[in-house]
Amino acid sequence: MGKNIAFVILLVLSGCKGISQEEKEKSTAKNKEKTVYPVTKTDAEWRAELTDIEYYVLRKAATENSFSSDLLNNKEKGTYVCAGCATPLFKSENKFKSGTGWPSFDQGIEGNIAYDVDYKIGYARTEEHCATCGGHLGHVFNDGPSETTGKRHCINGAALDFIPDSK
Repeated sequence: MGKNIAFVILLVLSGCKGISQEEKEKSTAKNKEKTVYPVTKTDAEWRAELTDIEYYVLRKAATENSFSSDLLNNKEKGTYVCAGCATPLFKSENKFKSGTGWPSFDQGIEGNIAYDVDYKIGYARTEEHCATCGGHLGHVFNDGPSETTGKRHCINGAALDFIPDSK
């Protein structure tokens, strides 16, 4: 009986979402809405220009399935650009195999990526988005290669297009 009660309490506590967390989410959402990006379009324009997965990732902050991106195993030299506005975001020399199932980079192109905090899964994570159009890219973590930046920019492949270097 005591074990059942403890289990129920644990279940309830792990599923609770505190008011302070909701306030942080509202605050973050309000701050995002106030930002005016150099490339701004209506929702209808974004829907017309992007594929379904690009729209949901870039505009609705969805996450594509792991290991689903054609860019995951791309080893060509070039630049990864925003699929929404073509802003250069990452260089191929900063890409590494993280084993997570998403394209990963140890750094982005300075000034082209903006950061925010997201609480969508119950704790703070650093979200990154395109500084030009505001499109959601993914998240940055502190478990990247220690011999470079120590950062892992875990990016949805659907948020990116790849431009190979000229031969």
